[in-house]
Amino acid sequence: MTDLRYPIGKFAYEGPPTPEQRQELLQHVEQAPGRLRTAVTGLSEQQLDTPYRPEGWTVRQVAHHVPDSHLNAYIRFKLALTEDEPTIKPYMENLWAELPEAKNAPIEVSLALLDALHQRWILMLREFGEPEWKRNFRHPDLGPMSLEKTLALYSWHGRHHVAHITSLRERMGW
Repeated sequence: MTDLRYPIGKFAYEGPPTPEQRQELLQHVEQAPGRLRTAVTGLSEQQLDTPYRPEGWTVRQVAHHVPDSHLNAYIRFKLALTEDEPTIKPYMENLWAELPEAKNAPIEVSLALLDALHQRWILMLREFGEPEWKRNFRHPDLGPMSLEKTLALYSWHGRHHVAHITSLRERMGW
């Protein structure tokens, strides 16, 4: 049986991507807002408040988590581009998902935020040359993270959470 926590598998970094692979990763990032929007389209309030797995976040919490996470990633990219290997501040995503707005707010607020964020983010990413992809930030727990590895992570991250929702819809017959 598929692990409901990782419907597309755990993140794995295979090393620096080829130019073709990088274009695919960029497409994943660019398409994430539309794919998330499609995944939640037509869901009722009750369905939005259904956990995607036992003891997991609700669909609503996932929809609010994605822009929270991607905003942090966007800022990390900016910091890495403008500072020499800055140490970033992690955030406690599990606690952010328990805040009242993450549990109760209309998802359209976060979908619109994700749309705008990704428009801006992809404009930045598409201008990168090789030197930019090699820049790093330092994660206190993970150590140095190159921007190309971070691109791969967020390519996976958007697809990972969309799959949480689409696999729930499939299992529930929604």
